[in-house]
Amino acid sequence: MSASLAFVFPGQGSQSLTMLAEHGAQYPIIVSSFAEASDALGYDLWALVQNGPEERLNQTDKTQPAILTASIALWRLWLAEGSARPAFVAGHSLGEYSALVAAGSLAFGEAVKLVALRGQLMQQAVPAGQGAMAAILGLDDADVLAACTEAAQGEVVSAVNFNAPGQVVIAGGAAAVARAVDACKARGAKRAMPLPVSVPSHCELMRPAAQRFAESVASIAWQAPQIPLVQNVSAALVADLDNLKSNLLAQLYSPVRWVESIVCLAGQGVTDLVECGPGRVLSGLNKRCVKGINTHNLDTPDAFAATCAALA
Repeated sequence: MSASLAFVFPGQGSQSLTMLAEHGAQYPIIVSSFAEASDALGYDLWALVQNGPEERLNQTDKTQPAILTASIALWRLWLAEGSARPAFVAGHSLGEYSALVAAGSLAFGEAVKLVALRGQLMQQAVPAGQGAMAAILGLDDADVLAACTEAAQGEVVSAVNFNAPGQVVIAGGAAAVARAVDACKARGAKRAMPLPVSVPSHCELMRPAAQRFAESVASIAWQAPQIPLVQNVSAALVADLDNLKSNLLAQLYSPVRWVESIVCLAGQGVTDLVECGPGRVLSGLNKRCVKGINTHNLDTPDAFAATCAALA
């Protein structure tokens, strides 16, 4: 184990058609991980990821198991290659479930089914077209919060992802989010743009989903994490299973405190962050959260090999 190494797992938005195709051609463990997930789900997840249709992959209840499976397939490959185990893990939103699997807290097959249900409940909580999310760039957190308060007018709109300094995502009812986008622009945001998502994640509109999700979370045989884990809701290391589970439920309707989570990891002595999953969204954010931290990703076989070499 490397005391200065943490693995971070991406959330929704990192998916793409043909993701991990190159890995899958070289490493059987990638395809076998997808086969295991397919058995749990009852459909061919690898075929969906490789062949589409893209609209189906982008449905929340399909996206979530796809990203989790891609992330855990890469995690398994990392371990199979004999590379250094991280001292800490964390995940962005959905990625927290990947981190829990990596930490040994949640069985992979259970996790795949759990996040598929999570996606279904999130989609059901807000009918299509009634919710929205938008990315606000180049504005202080306090100004984004003030813009949301001003724009709410009795409806739901709030800051939900504190991704990096000057990059905050807001979510809520579609009309309220549109008003908040205008209010952020009026306050000097460099950009304020709607996101192509079907669900307004991490805002109060998701509380009914959390209430319906609670029974499924409670029914699982959780284990204490074998690798210390920083959670989104608290931006702190989780100490016990009851807190862990209640934070997972609260995560559905609470902000993702990503900047504080990366600061927490740095405070534990972490100097190297490996993004374990498809894409490299988190790598770009992490550099901005803590100056001087080293970021790595496993997105392609070449990137995987370079990360192995850098951390050997």
